[in-house]
Amino acid sequence: DQPEMNLIPMIDVLIVLLIFLVLTTTFSREAELQINLPEASGAPPSEEEEAVEVIIDVQGHYTVNNHQTVNTQLETVKKALREAAGGNRDPLILIDADRNATHQSVMTVLDAAGQLGYKHVSFAAESEPGEDP
Repeated sequence: DQPEMNLIPMIDVLIVLLIFLVLTTTFSREAELQINLPEASGAPPSEEEEAVEVIIDVQGHYTVNNHQTVNTQLETVKKALREAAGGNRDPLILIDADRNATHQSVMTVLDAAGQLGYKHVSFAAESEPGEDP
């Protein structure tokens, strides 16, 4: 007589182990950052409103209303904004930063405007080809 090996109990044990492993395994799910970007109409400021234009180049140098600042310190930027605003208590600050300018350069202008109490800040951008300006 040849001994018979009953495979059914072994298959049952393997199925139970497989089910256990599938249920206890945690699957890695990549988290996605869901961002809803704001929309802008792109309307330019009105003609009667005097804007203080701040240009930031790639090196982080500032030009306020066509006058270059002597350095990039916060106090210098505040002084230049105050002089460019003249008697206007809350002018429109138009930041025209180069796309490769550092984030710190833009934050310095925003900080200076905030410390002076200027609440109207806008960013200049190029329109896409084919769009009306």
